[in-house]
Amino acid sequence: MTLTTDELRFFKREGYLIKRGILDPELMERARTRLWEGAPPGRIRTAPETWVGPFAKEEENDDGSNHRRGFRWNFREPGGEDWIVRLLATEPKIWAMVEQMLGKGQLVQPERIRGIYCTLPYGDHPPQDLGCHTDAHPFHLGVVGYIDDVPPGGGSFMVWPESHRAFYPTFTSQYLRDQDEAAYEKVRDEFNQRTPVDAHGRAGDIVFWHHRLGHMASPNTSKQLRQAVLYDFLKTDMEQTQQEPPQEDMWRDWSDEMRAIDIDTDAMENVA
Repeated sequence: MTLTTDELRFFKREGYLIKRGILDPELMERARTRLWEGAPPGRIRTAPETWVGPFAKEEENDDGSNHRRGFRWNFREPGGEDWIVRLLATEPKIWAMVEQMLGKGQLVQPERIRGIYCTLPYGDHPPQDLGCHTDAHPFHLGVVGYIDDVPPGGGSFMVWPESHRAFYPTFTSQYLRDQDEAAYEKVRDEFNQRTPVDAHGRAGDIVFWHHRLGHMASPNTSKQLRQAVLYDFLKTDMEQTQQEPPQEDMWRDWSDEMRAIDIDTDAMENVA
């Protein structure tokens, strides 16, 4: 599977790209089953009424391998298991598209993914305010995979289009978390006035996103438990490039094909 020129252009201009029906159904079911091995007593897979958040005080867990607090549940424990790495990080269709964007033969071989990240339904609780942030750790390209349906308003990976190009120069290095705080907050305030994209989808859909893109795990106003797997792709030269200052061409470290894409053309299909 390869990306079209219009899809590459959309990603380069907007900072994200949604691809439909990519993940393996059997591995998604395995992930959904594995998730409930980390659930506290009383939270039952077959009883949706038990999914509503927030977690009670006695259900909270600060252990990073199975973190539960508020409406967030980050089950990182299975992230290093071979089958879940195959589900997302080394899925051949995903790998081919990422190499197309970052360069063939230049990716670090994945050993684990972040894990299974969930947002509990908010029920009668008011949703949180929307506001974007950028991630702190060094990587090039993120991917979020939905292992179950995520309806509109269902806690999607929410993105602020074009923010990657505005945030990129506010950092003092290409990939580390060392921004000019005043410049960063100015950009963040500006984009928080804009309407974000609710990147909802069906089980098997994925969302690619640029490492400097403003995003958030949106409030879950549905009755569905939001279940997603996440991975961050990086190139083998990250150790050498991560401390370099932002480049005049922010796509310098990407593939020749990506660098050659002109984002100013208006002749683009609707690929969102």
